[in-house]
Amino acid sequence: MSAEDEKLQRIVEARLKLRARFLEKMERTPSVSDERPQGSGPPNRHGMPKLPPGQTETRKWPVLDLGASFEHPTLETWELRINGAVEQPVSLSWKDFRALPQHEDTSDFHCVTGWSLMDVQWVGVQLSTLAALARPLPEAAFILAHAYDGYTTNLSLEEALKDDVLLVHTYNGKPLPREHGGPVRMITPQLYAWKGAKWIRRIEFLRYDSPGFWERCGYSNTAHPWRDDRYA
Repeated sequence: MSAEDEKLQRIVEARLKLRARFLEKMERTPSVSDERPQGSGPPNRHGMPKLPPGQTETRKWPVLDLGASFEHPTLETWELRINGAVEQPVSLSWKDFRALPQHEDTSDFHCVTGWSLMDVQWVGVQLSTLAALARPLPEAAFILAHAYDGYTTNLSLEEALKDDVLLVHTYNGKPLPREHGGPVRMITPQLYAWKGAKWIRRIEFLRYDSPGFWERCGYSNTAHPWRDDRYA
């Protein structure tokens, strides 16, 4: 086994070990355990109705953001920092990021404004892999995701470390468009999409919860689509 293969194997093993710490909490989250979920259609892979309540399926991907003026990162300037309540703060260039284990997944994208984009094919890095690199402290319980445009959003670790929470760079076989957060954005298929930051630049691990932009403006802190959990 080459040195590079051994490195990747260590990352994968560390990811699985970290995920195991939160597995019991993950299994109790509403998007996989709710006995009376709202919505319609056949069950998704987690047993929830395919279309959450109050949502309409769309074939287009509407563009929504803060409208802030900022310098968009390029592949050459993009950098991801992982810090806060961790043993080993990490800074990754685009090359470093692409050298990590890449994960392919197909999931749905539910926007709080009422539309759902179904069966999107993504390629990216699992957030749990990135967490494994930085090794969160035992008392770490939340993350705050920071974007290049100043946007922030918070997640509990039992949500953030789920297998389908990704930092994606590819959308339906093509590079993620800039207007949708390219070169890299976060996706949270089991929560409303505002919980995934576009143009992500930092993942901050926290001991205590810290509401992000929309959470401070009256949106739900938990954002569970199958409970119509949109506002505080």
